[in-house]
Amino acid sequence: MKDLSILILDDEERVRNEIEEFLLERSYNVLKAEVPSEAYRILNEKEIDILILDIKLPEMDGLQFLGKIKQQFNDLEVIMISGHGDMNTVIEAMRLGAADYFPKPFRLVDINNAIERTRRFVDMANKLKKVEKQYSLLSKELQSNIGHQLIGRTPAMRDIVGIMSKVASADHTTVLITGESGTGKELVARGIHFMSKRRNEYFFTVNCSAIPETLFESEFFGHKKGSFTGADDDRSGWFEIANNGTLFLDEIGDMPMNQQAKLLRILDEKKVKKVGSHKEISVDVRVIAASNKDLLKLVRENRFRLDLYHRLSSFLIHIPPLKERKEDIPLLLNHFLGMFNDKLGKNIQSIDANIPHNLKSYAFPGNVRELKNLVERALILSEGNELSWADFENLLPDLAMKKQEAEKPATAEEMDLEQAEKELILRALKKSGYNKAKAAALLNITWQSLNRRMKKFGI
Repeated sequence: MKDLSILILDDEERVRNEIEEFLLERSYNVLKAEVPSEAYRILNEKEIDILILDIKLPEMDGLQFLGKIKQQFNDLEVIMISGHGDMNTVIEAMRLGAADYFPKPFRLVDINNAIERTRRFVDMANKLKKVEKQYSLLSKELQSNIGHQLIGRTPAMRDIVGIMSKVASADHTTVLITGESGTGKELVARGIHFMSKRRNEYFFTVNCSAIPETLFESEFFGHKKGSFTGADDDRSGWFEIANNGTLFLDEIGDMPMNQQAKLLRILDEKKVKKVGSHKEISVDVRVIAASNKDLLKLVRENRFRLDLYHRLSSFLIHIPPLKERKEDIPLLLNHFLGMFNDKLGKNIQSIDANIPHNLKSYAFPGNVRELKNLVERALILSEGNELSWADFENLLPDLAMKKQEAEKPATAEEMDLEQAEKELILRALKKSGYNKAKAAALLNITWQSLNRRMKKFGI
């Protein structure tokens, strides 16, 4: 915990010196000023935690100065002192943001008690600044290295940034990242890698759900030429490829049980043996695993090894779904707007205020990835300089239905999902000049899927 820096602003030299001497004995960093202009200069040049401020001053009174500095230095804690105060003055000082108030003559021990009471607010503000700095630096580093940022200001996202920073320095600790699909598990894994000593080595991603069981050993450990049919040459496995770097095992919950024991042995022994070889190769790989499934539930169902779960979850990070941090939707919208303006050659300057408000009523089963895709598709369909709710609502049939229900009288025919889908296809076709391939790309579906839907709706 750093020593507090305290600035004393009082036009009486005796008072300044008396307070300074008392505070220096208690190991505070103390600065003094006689007039507001001098104090203002110090505040701009030095990092001050607490200002002890007299009310009766030359140039301007203390209340005026308090109002001015609180606009610029919102986190600055202020203790007011005065020999001429009344209750109205006290009330005004508190309204302007003073933390405490003492009439002259005061006891120095009371000033010290006020400083100690204020310390916890200063410490809290300093911790918040540290986290925000970490968050900003990490986002810039991720943007520079992998083209993505961590977007979000909710406490949960700030906590994740702090955890990432700490676990990155634990170079050999395995990490398990949990969360629904689309929450950004790989982004967090890459962030840990790029904050660690391994940042200049390989970050290798493996989707465990996409590996045929018969090829597991060959893919993970490699093989020798001729060791099985089709092994036409020597091949390195993923552990060998990622040596000295990071191996990201995505969807680890889909790994077959009989292969989990082999993975556990590699994690413990840090050695691999290629298929068809008797020689063991030492590897230095940091493993980060991720799953959108409840691994402990899989353990209870005898579909995942408990010992492997504990080995992987030496450090556990859970990423909340977007529906639990909807306050981040406006930030994400602005981020993706800027991203796709550049990518699509658009020049949309603003977002209709109804968009973040309306999107907060949507569950986002696809999480941040779904919102990203939604913004891209809305920008493609958008015309003009503002992104409007009309560009979004037909992309989300359930929200479109809610809007229809709100606008139509009870006797009107309700719009069903098929009608919403048909209207969306018609709009995409019109936007693309009735080019099926372009329309399918706008809708983020295959040409064949679009063709089937067009036949279904008689388009």
